[in-house]
Order: sequence, then structure tokens, then C-alpha cells
Amino acid sequence: MSEKTIEKENKQEFDETEFYKGKDLLIDIETYLKSGVHIGTKFKTGEMKRHIFKKRKDGLMVFNIETIDQRIRMVSKMLAKYNGKEIAIVARRLYGHKPVRKMAAMIGAREFVGRFIPGTFTNPQARLFYEPKIVLVTDPIADSQAIKEATEVGIPIIAITGSDSPLKNVDIAIPANNKGRKALSLIYYLLTREVLVERKEITRETFNSAVNDFEQEIDENQEEKSKKSFSRFSRRPTGFRKRE
Repeated sequence: MSEKTIEKENKQEFDETEFYKGKDLLIDIETYLKSGVHIGTKFKTGEMKRHIFKKRKDGLMVFNIETIDQRIRMVSKMLAKYNGKEIAIVARRLYGHKPVRKMAAMIGAREFVGRFIPGTFTNPQARLFYEPKIVLVTDPIADSQAIKEATEVGIPIIAITGSDSPLKNVDIAIPANNKGRKALSLIYYLLTREVLVERKEITRETFNSAVNDFEQEIDENQEEKSKKSFSRFSRRPTGFRKRE
């Protein structure tokens, strides 16, 4: 990489940092930017178009960090109104496993990581049958079975939505990077902290967990297995009805 390229990239990061400096954010802007929470894919669904802040020269979509911050606040206030055991948090994708488990443990919610067993929300005879009052999913594409079942029984759905995500049956979207390891750890860290703050169980200053406590460890074999498992989700979704 040439010095000119490095200087250009540094200037772009500086400009982004300066753009958000002084804003009332849940965490410092440098942490937001380094996590890549605002970076989407090169694709966008028609429904997600209105959530896209800009498109980078390399083709990647970019979300507005203030919007992400505001949605995390909104969702946290909503989740705080529920008893922990009434909340289901879902993540099929590998990078969502640890952050979902951590959040569920800290707020008393029920976590569903890995493959979502059909009938979990809809079949009272199912071994893992569970009736949540609200569902939070990590990826509308990977977690489509959970969304389908929650919709069938009328459970509100919150989803972290990437630029390529469908919004069909999603009631509230957090438009953000829902595939990155560091991005997901930061999102779930902030959601956990803010739910506990809204419940008056802690203050932000007394929250004793760190962002990396929510970060999925890297296991190359497990990661490769996960990628193969999700190869069928790689196509771009189309034709979804807007509901959010």
C-alpha cells in the first residue's frame, strides 16, 4: 500500500470522525467507527434504500451512525418494558452466538443460537416450545424461520438489518452491520447496557462489562463450517413487502 493511499484512507477516517464529533452518542465515535458497525454490503434491498447514508467508492453501503445510535436507544427502551423471560434473542450466524448468549444471560432473556428448530414458537408439543412476547433477531435472512414463526403467532419482531436485508415482517429495524464480528459485539454490548440502565438496575458508569466480552472468539474450523452452512443465504433477497 502506497503512502498516498494510506494518507487518503487516514483522511477519510478523520473526516468521518469529525463529522460525528460532539454528537450525543452512546459510546465514543472512534469505537463506533473501528467496529465497522456502519458498513453494509455492496447490495441493498429496495426497503433498506432509505436507511443508506451513502455509498463508498468501493461499492459498500454506509449507514448513518447517529441513526444506529438512536435505534439502539429506541429498542433498549422497548425491551426494558418486558420481563427478561418474555424476550427471545436469535442468532444463527456464528458471529452472533457469543453476543446473544451474553446479552440473554445479563438481561434474563432466552437465547436461540445456531439452527432455529421449526415449531419452537408455534408448536406446543415441541421439545423447546417457547412463547416470547417480543423477538430480537440478528439477521432477517439467516433467522428467517424465527421471523416466520413469530409472525404466525403475532409476536413483535426487532431485527438488526444489513443493507441487503429484507424488512418483511420486521416491526423495528436497527440498520447496521449485522455480519461483522466486532460490529455485532458492539451492538449487543450497547443494547445490554442500555436495557439495564432503562430498568434502573445499573448506571452507564457502573456497567462492568467490556465490548470485547461480547465478541465471538475466532475458531477457523467452526468459521469455515458456518460459511458453508450459509452458502444458500448468499443470494440477494428480492420482492419483500415493506412493513417497518
